[in-house]
Amino acid sequence: MIRIAAVGDVHLGEDAHGRLRPALERLPQHADVLLLAGDLTRHGTEEEARVVAAEFRDLGVPVLAVLGNHDYHCDEVSALTQILTDAGIQVLEGDGVVLPVGGLRLGVAGVKGFGGGFAGKCGSNFGEPEMKAFVGHTIEIADKLRSALDSLSCDTRVALMHYAPVPQTLHGEPPEIYPFLGAYQLGEAVDATGTDLALHGHAHMGSERGVTPGGVRVRNVAQPVIRSAFTVYGLEAGTGED
Repeated sequence: MIRIAAVGDVHLGEDAHGRLRPALERLPQHADVLLLAGDLTRHGTEEEARVVAAEFRDLGVPVLAVLGNHDYHCDEVSALTQILTDAGIQVLEGDGVVLPVGGLRLGVAGVKGFGGGFAGKCGSNFGEPEMKAFVGHTIEIADKLRSALDSLSCDTRVALMHYAPVPQTLHGEPPEIYPFLGAYQLGEAVDATGTDLALHGHAHMGSERGVTPGGVRVRNVAQPVIRSAFTVYGLEAGTGED
């Protein structure tokens, strides 16, 4: 059994020093790895990134992360990523990593993701350059996720992203904003690669549980949804159980 702790949308600001740390101190008793599903900061500043780094460093388990839209806001992504990396937090964007866990190989691939909507209610790569650029960006990111997942040689495969790959975990959000919360192309990447579990954040008013058209379990780990410092999912190798 691989124990995966996850949380997203912690939105830490400069006034948040130590907010999560007490709950994280005993993390190794509960989980083998911690996955962070983006929106780690409020505005994506270097100062906020240092708070995130202090909160999630030296926890006794590997910490992997993707960034979210808030983390991109101030256009300091490179600096933010370096600060997290220096703290031992591996930031994924179109790549993946394989970790040894209790004699098994856990593969995690991650991207931020992007919007566009879901089958029958989505944008298309057609028309004005602005619309083609919007949907084209989603397609590009989904292709990176698919390649990263497919490249992993592992027993259990997890997709980590910020935007949602299915609409079910958005239930509770206004339907009008679904296209800005996720995209079906991300779900297609998950289904095409033998993935066992997909984790995302972004939808603060959404629901925790969903499933891709191919039957892969999807979990929304945004902190306003899970209402805790993290939640834990247990996976048997190749079964997708949690």
